[in-house]
Order: sequence, then C-alpha cells, then structure tokens
Amino acid sequence: MDQPAHIFCTRSSRYLAERIAEHYGKELGKINFLEFSDGEFQPSFEESIRGARVFLIGSTFPGAENLMEMLLLCDAAKRASADKITAVMPYFGYARQDRKDKPRVPIGAKLVANLLSTAGATRVMTMDLHAEQIQGFFEIPVDHLYASGIFVEYIRSLKLDNLTIASPDMGGAKRARAYAKYLDAEVVICYKERAKANEIGYMTLIGDVRGKNVVLVDDMIDTAGTLTKAAEVLKEKGAISVRAMATHALLSAGGDQRIQDSVLEELIVTDTIPLKDTSKSKIKVLSCAKMFAEIMELVHHKSSISGKFIM
Repeated sequence: MDQPAHIFCTRSSRYLAERIAEHYGKELGKINFLEFSDGEFQPSFEESIRGARVFLIGSTFPGAENLMEMLLLCDAAKRASADKITAVMPYFGYARQDRKDKPRVPIGAKLVANLLSTAGATRVMTMDLHAEQIQGFFEIPVDHLYASGIFVEYIRSLKLDNLTIASPDMGGAKRARAYAKYLDAEVVICYKERAKANEIGYMTLIGDVRGKNVVLVDDMIDTAGTLTKAAEVLKEKGAISVRAMATHALLSAGGDQRIQDSVLEELIVTDTIPLKDTSKSKIKVLSCAKMFAEIMELVHHKSSISGKFIM
C-alpha cells in the first residue's frame, strides 16, 4: 500500500503548484511562514506528514531566497519524519555554473545538489537542465523532464511548411537534432563567440535557411541577446519566419522588451518561471503543470516514467 502523498510549494511558485495540484487531484498542503523583521523567514507545515511522501514544488530562480526556502522546506519535512521528500524544481537555478571555466570559481550546480541532499531531499524532479550532466552531481535519483513533449505538439499545430530547427549555439545542437527528429525537419546551428557574459561578440550560421520557416530551440532565455541576434542572422540568410522556444523564461535586464523589438514572430515558453508581464504580445506561455502532475503520480505509485519522454 502506497503511503499518502502531500503536495506543498514555495511562495514564489504557488501559481504553478496550484495547477499541478489540480491536475494531480489533490489540494496544496498548508504551510505557515513566520517572517522576522530583518527578512529571515521560517516555514512550518500545518498538517502531519509523518511517514508520507512529500512533494515540495519550487523553482529556484533569482533571488537566492527561493533556493533557501526550498532548503528550509526539505529540512522541515525531514524533521517532521516524512518518509520520502521530492524536491520538484521546474527551474533548477545555478545550473549554468556546472564546471570550472576559469580559475578560482565555484561549481554552483554541484553545491546546490549537495545542499538539497543535506537538507533532506531524497529525490529531485526538474525540467530541461542547462547541462544534463548535472544529474551526475546527485547521489539521489533525479527525474529530468523535457519540455519537448509540450513544444513539439504546439509546433505541429502551426503546420509550417519547410520547417527547420535551429540551435542558437553549438551547445544546443543535440537538443535541436532531437526536435528535428520528431518534427521531420532539418537542422542549422548558429555559432557564437561571447565578448563577455551576456554579450555576443560574433555570430554566424552553419546551414541553409533560405525559404525556410525556422524555429530556434533553447533551454532558457535570460537577456534574450543570443536569441534575438540569432533571429536576425537567420532572417538575413533568407528565412521566411523565425520563432523561438525556450523552456525557462528568465527575461532579465530588459529581455522581454528585446523580444518585442526583435524580428521573431513569437517566443514560446513554459511557466516554470512566472512572467513579470504577461501582456507582451510576442510571448506565448504553455503550461508544464500537467506533465509534472503525471510524472509525480507515476513516481508516487512506483511506476515507470520513461514512456513520458520524447527526447
């Protein structure tokens, strides 16, 4: 007999957690937050979770308190004698710090993995990690979901002729090939060199897009500099239309306005991160709530989840 399942969430991810809980068929559990005058906070579960499987939903996008809140919830669940604690992190923050790319820098993704395990998480569930090898930083199971199951159906619904999938950089080539396989499309790659973080120095195109409808695919969009520059290059090379898909919409430093001013037809994102402004006409949000709810239910009942992935 399965132990009971309880679903809780961090404050910043409640908008998504409510949708996930609705698809799962359960109500969100109650958490009370004691807030101190200096900004420190202390969460407490307002119901018994002894012996239960606990799902804690929370994306760890900036600021750092979102990560701290997830860690405190894991620790509280552990000390409340929860049997299994799954950290459901639709967006896994600090994933860009997956290696030492220069001397005297941290490997932030590994640090976060260690912190989650120490705090009490017995399993992690996330979507479209910036680098898949981050799964190897954990000594606990990681369920790595892909937004391709959401995006592919949307692109098919557009019925675009002469479809071509593009990667905005060399690192996303594998992702682009996977999308192309399921969409029966060709692949092109934008090669870029950065002048510094968040600033592109040079970009060129590998492949032919003349007369093609192009869809750029990426795991995240931050300042939107890479995607908008790639879209310009693709249009200059003869693309009929250019769209972009990115799982995580950070959209910092004016990224949302940069999308509006770009040559992109539209940007399709998921709701792993709440958009600051949902009125932007070029940005379409597809929900990942149903996918997470289905995987959570399969995990709870100890069933295989491999059939849910297309990448």
